[in-house]
Parts: sequence; C-alpha cells; structure tokens
Amino acid sequence: MDEKKRDFWDKLTIVLQPLGGLFTAIAITLLGFFTSQYLERQQSLDANTRLYSELMSNREQSESALRKDMFVSIIGTFLRPQESTIGAAVLNLELLAYNFHESLNLKPLFTDLRQSISERLKNESRPDSLERYQAFQRRLERVAREITKKQMVVLEGVGVKKDLGVNLEGEFEGATLDPADLELDSVFTTLIVDVTDIDREAKELRLDVTIRSQNGHGDPVSKNVSFSTGFYDFPMIDNTRLPNGQRFSVIMNNFSEMGAEITIVLFPGAYASLKEKPYYGEVIENIRKSSQELGN
Repeated sequence: MDEKKRDFWDKLTIVLQPLGGLFTAIAITLLGFFTSQYLERQQSLDANTRLYSELMSNREQSESALRKDMFVSIIGTFLRPQESTIGAAVLNLELLAYNFHESLNLKPLFTDLRQSISERLKNESRPDSLERYQAFQRRLERVAREITKKQMVVLEGVGVKKDLGVNLEGEFEGATLDPADLELDSVFTTLIVDVTDIDREAKELRLDVTIRSQNGHGDPVSKNVSFSTGFYDFPMIDNTRLPNGQRFSVIMNNFSEMGAEITIVLFPGAYASLKEKPYYGEVIENIRKSSQELGN
C-alpha cells in the first residue's frame, strides 16, 4: 500500500505534538507559582491588618485608662475646693477643657471659677494680687475661645453659619437681629434672634430665638427657645435640637461695652457632643433617607 504523502501541516503537527506537553507543564508551573505568590501576599496583608488592629485596640485601651485616671484626679480637686488654690483650679480646668471639651459641659466650672476670681478682685487692693487675678481671668477666657474655635472648625466644615452684631451702647432696651436664612442638606431654616437682656459682668446675652424650619417629612415647623450665651458655651455641647435632626448653636465671638459679635451655626446632629444621644426617631429617619438615596 502506498504511503500517503505528508503535507506541511502534517509535518508541523508531528514537530509540535511533543512540545504541547512541555507548554502545558510550563503553564501549570507558572500558574502554581503566581497563585502561591498571591496567597503569600494575601496572608501577609491579613497578618499586618490583624497586628495593626491589635496595636490600635491596645493603644485605645491605654489612652482610655489614662484619660479616666486624669479625669478622676482633676474632678476631685473641684469637689474639694478648700484643698486647691485659684492658680491650681485654673490649671486643672485648662486640662479638663483641652482633653474633655467634646464630652463634658464645663460651663458650670468656668462660671464658678470666674465668680471666685471676681470676688477676690473685689476684695483685693494690692496691685500684684490684682494683676495675678486679672491674668487668671484672661486665661479662662483664652481657653474658652480656643475650645470654641476648635469646635467651630469642625462644625463649619459640615454646616453653615451667619455672623451677626449687637449694638450695646447706652441703656440697652432689647434688639431684634437680622434673620439668619440658612440651608443645610436641602432643608431651609430661618432663625430670628431677639436679644432681651445682657449681663455685662458675665459677658453674656439673653436670647429668644424663633426657628422656622422643616421636619423630616418636609412639613414646616416653628418653635421658640430662650437661653443665654457667653464665652463658656461651646457649640458642640450647648446647642438646640431641631425636628429634622439638625442642631443650631449661638457662639459669642467678642463682647465689649460697645457691642457684641455672635455667630449662628447650623450643623448635622451627628456632630453634637459625645454625651448627646440621638432619638430613636432620628435614627430611623436617617436610615429611611439613606435607603431612599441608595434607591435613587
């Protein structure tokens, strides 16, 4: 029987047939090598992540224990005032303010210490003592201003604000300030501030504020609140809760015999102090809004 004559493709098949097994072996080897490399990198990444989490957790626990000891030690000095001097009390209040200003309302301590210093100033006649007590007063006010600025940097980043001025010249008989029209997260809020009284010694204003806003369903709501504001009222701590989950606060920027400068800031309730707990209704409403936004 005549042998069939092989063409080019038959010869190429004969040559490449042994190489197919070789290429398959090489491909399997490379696949195994890269898979092993990927798994090693993934295991290394998981190990680093666990180590970082453990370090952060340990660090958080250490800081919490340190802050707890610091708080107990400092607050004890205010509960035993007979064992503390004015200078030590000012220093302790500075420590409290710089470390716990987001979770504690420190206005009572500021006010009590300011009054103690004022009483000593009234009963003191020696120039060096007068100068020392006046320096304590300036320290208190400086700390309060710094804390307010720190909190305002955060709130201005997520909220809106309006600056207003109050004329305090002569005998004060009350004043109605320009309305503050503010929009935050598509919610329009108007705040009308009436200054009803002033405390020149405490550098505080007594305010009646009329709020016109919208609730979580977009319906108009109106309410009225009265409160005093001064240098020791910090916006994250001392604020007014609105029906739509937002907050507003009035900050004292400057106070003199001639006038006062205040700022109204409107911000999301999530940025209120750590001591503030949201109402269940607010939580449910926020979840509902988030679900609607994701659905859109």
